[in-house]
Amino acid sequence: MDIREGLGYTKTHEWVLREGDLAKVGITAVAAEQLGEIVYVEPPEEGSHLTRDEEAGIIESVKAASPLYAPLSGEVTEVNSTLEDSPEAVNEAPYENYLYILRMDDPDEWDGLMGPEDYRKFCEEEEE
Repeated sequence: MDIREGLGYTKTHEWVLREGDLAKVGITAVAAEQLGEIVYVEPPEEGSHLTRDEEAGIIESVKAASPLYAPLSGEVTEVNSTLEDSPEAVNEAPYENYLYILRMDDPDEWDGLMGPEDYRKFCEEEEE
């Protein structure tokens, strides 16, 4: 199970890398594996405002379409345009191919994310 140190995690399998007041958001290797071959990514629009836990976009694989959820509240400052033409990059390297970056409204929301060990336990319980 590929779970990286230094990231925050959600129960909906998003990872977050905090860089000051910015948060880079992607889906975990666990999610990429569960989805299978990813064929389309619809991230939130640049400039849009997200509220924590609200639907923020869609990711589609050959198996299913799944909603993406905002792990934190904030304004989307950038989307990864590479995924428009190469959505499969998320399968190849889920932690290197982020979906979008947002400027956090409240950095204290970070404390509501799971750390790597808690996320690992969550995934193991989900498999049972």
